[in-house]
Amino acid sequence: MNRLDADNSIANWFGEKIAPGESRNVQLAVGESYSSMAIQIQIHIRRGIEDGPIVFVTAALHGDEINGCGAIRQLIQDDDFQLLRGTVVLVPVLNLPAFERHSRYLPDRRDLNRSFPGSADGSLASRMAHTIFNEIVTRCDYGIDLHTASVRRTNYPTVRGDLAQAEVRRIAEAFGSEIVMNNKGPKNSFRREATSAGCPTIIMEGGEVWKVEPGIVETAVRGVKNVLCELEMVDIDMESPPYQIVIEKSKWIRAEHGGFLDFHIKPGDIVKKGQPLSTSTTILGEEQSTIYAPFNGVIMGMTSLPSISPGEPICNLGKLPRKYNPEKFAKMRSKEDGLEQQVLEELGSSVLVVEPPDEPSDESETP
Repeated sequence: MNRLDADNSIANWFGEKIAPGESRNVQLAVGESYSSMAIQIQIHIRRGIEDGPIVFVTAALHGDEINGCGAIRQLIQDDDFQLLRGTVVLVPVLNLPAFERHSRYLPDRRDLNRSFPGSADGSLASRMAHTIFNEIVTRCDYGIDLHTASVRRTNYPTVRGDLAQAEVRRIAEAFGSEIVMNNKGPKNSFRREATSAGCPTIIMEGGEVWKVEPGIVETAVRGVKNVLCELEMVDIDMESPPYQIVIEKSKWIRAEHGGFLDFHIKPGDIVKKGQPLSTSTTILGEEQSTIYAPFNGVIMGMTSLPSISPGEPICNLGKLPRKYNPEKFAKMRSKEDGLEQQVLEELGSSVLVVEPPDEPSDESETP
């Protein structure tokens, strides 16, 4: 590994020479605007004194997902964030055209996160992906990509990666998230293609679009530092919750009726099979139906918009492994007074949670 730092030599990043122990702000041209001006993404390169792994940390691959921007900016501005070895490549905004439009997508409506590894003569998205992939990913040993939920949704902090890959599992577990989701990611997604190209990459999902949420930022900063500590690039004490759960399967729970939702859960809640998740009501508050959890799980993400139509997603329920008793897990978590509890409270403030209706009779639509 260590694709660029071999022999502790002067490294050339996009025309800027960076010596061991130095930090430098650089720019990478990824395209041109409608006015023919170069589109240049801003990058901070920080090198340790000694050789070591090269790790990229990116945010705003979807231009409206800016919690990660806040986290990377905090890392850049942290005078105590010192590397002992290796290099970190910090990119607060990867998808600049979408970021400037406060949009998830590029101006041509394509999703950059479905365009990797890209091509030199393809669409706008494909060309940008090609440049990013060849100029950043292929020069790195590991990657961390920071995301949020999509519009009108919120996510409890979750790390995702292909845990069948030993080095992906290593950094995913080291990140220190309470919940780790095992999957490869969609075809042509950034992390899937980076991992396939020999750069083990994970993502963190957390919070909402258009926001920089304190608990999510702190979770991301802690996680990045944990990974760098695991790779022996920084000398810090790793911080993580006393438990970590690997989720193999999840399911989007969808509305059966249109109307206004009464939520009975909030992001990060641990629920047991048969527990009420939400009740659909009319605009005047008349109950229509209640949706129940089909299995023991954790609320990894949910809608933040209570008005809904049939088939729209209510929440993303991660299935707890059999060995985890939801009631015992919830009690264990409630004893903690750390970052996880802070995030639960912050994210819970974005939804109104009400008491569920009375227990259903045998004739009702229980699972």
